[in-house]
Amino acid sequence: MENKTEFKKELGLLNATSLVAGSMIGSGIFIVTSIMARDIGGAGWILLAWILTGFLTLAAALSYGELAGMMPKAGGQYVYIQRAYGKMMSFLYGWTVFTVVQTGVIAAVAVAFAKYTAIFFPVLSDTLIEIGTYKIQYQQLLAILSIVVLTIINNQGVKSGKNLQFVFTAAKLFALFALIVFGLYVGLQSDTLANNFTDMWSATKTTVVDGEITTEVLTGFAIIGMLGFTMINSLFSSDAWNNITFIAGEIKEPQKNIPKSLFLGTLIVTIVYLLANLAYFSLLPLNGNPLADDFLGQGIKYANEDRLGASAASVIFGNAGVFIMAGLIMISTFGCNSGLILAGGRLFYAMSKDGLFFKSAGELNKNQVPEKALWMQCIWASILCLSGKYGDLLTYATFANLLFYVLTIYGIFILRKKEPDTPRPYKAFGYPFVPILYIILISIISIILLIYDTKNTGLGLFIVLVGIPIYYLTQKKQE
Repeated sequence: MENKTEFKKELGLLNATSLVAGSMIGSGIFIVTSIMARDIGGAGWILLAWILTGFLTLAAALSYGELAGMMPKAGGQYVYIQRAYGKMMSFLYGWTVFTVVQTGVIAAVAVAFAKYTAIFFPVLSDTLIEIGTYKIQYQQLLAILSIVVLTIINNQGVKSGKNLQFVFTAAKLFALFALIVFGLYVGLQSDTLANNFTDMWSATKTTVVDGEITTEVLTGFAIIGMLGFTMINSLFSSDAWNNITFIAGEIKEPQKNIPKSLFLGTLIVTIVYLLANLAYFSLLPLNGNPLADDFLGQGIKYANEDRLGASAASVIFGNAGVFIMAGLIMISTFGCNSGLILAGGRLFYAMSKDGLFFKSAGELNKNQVPEKALWMQCIWASILCLSGKYGDLLTYATFANLLFYVLTIYGIFILRKKEPDTPRPYKAFGYPFVPILYIILISIISIILLIYDTKNTGLGLFIVLVGIPIYYLTQKKQE
């Protein structure tokens, strides 16, 4: 059958908002507060990190709205970067999205899906292969299987991807609202919240090795450094909101609906995340004991395998709560990856059309989706599932993405100068102050990350730079 050459405009404002929120809510909110508690200690600092993350995410989304309204095309951010900086920079972005950003986040979310599935099937935590310090667990194989299944579903057409996304976004919002409502109701009947906020600005860095706890008191610049460092966790949890721009070619009235969906989706998720953290602080003590047998004893800092969502649910519903929340988080992560897989293929399709990616990635199948691009993404994300731990995948994927967020938002200033007369149905909120503040804060956080986690952030930066010679090689082949 002859391949179609155009995308179907199937997505309205509700679907677009659902995709923004659904791509953002995955595994992070149910896991990373535990990591952040060990990094910086005090409840006040943890909440400040989430508030700053919410501000930065909203600022970026409101800035992107201007670019989305100007260029409502498949490929989104890739198209914006090309318009502002030219072909090489847009290639570097697309190359980074393929090698670490989109595929790295897909892998991290799939690993989290498998981690929560292991609550039902503990055998998944067993090791299949061990070579020195390198291990492959059954969990990683399940993570790969989930990516393959979702790629098959998304190849059936945007309609099936759209419906799946809407159902899963509704389910994960229900899970979070249940956690918030029941968590605050149960938690506020005890003095846990008050105790957690008694010494809320006490900053400590905690490390645990074989049950031995080492605590380092943080002061002065060390607090600012650790706040910037631990924000990689909350920024990862709030990432992927820009995925809606990749599928602009399938959105009805994209000039209006993309900016609106960016604002609504990021606002909803920011509020929900802050309330979810208050629920955690209401239910579980911040400090605990890593050797404790029960969830209350372990507290937020030492939640079993960082499965904080399951720990919180156990306080509300007893042992059954662990399984209820694990099931809902499996739905959340599965749905999140559906949106990420759907969106990523469109970016590689746009690159292919510009001669910057494999030619076959630019073909649509009979269902009008870029099937080959989706399978290329699937294969690489599956390899990444075998390459590292959840935290490593989280760090280098998010760090690389932050660099291009800064670049893209600076592109607004470039395009206002280069193309003053281009129609802008929506203009960046608070321009120029909000975009400038975003650029400054994210640049500071990126520098802190390079200092505090040189290995993983350096790997992200190295992968970006490797794209430069590859770009010139691809261009030579085309001459």
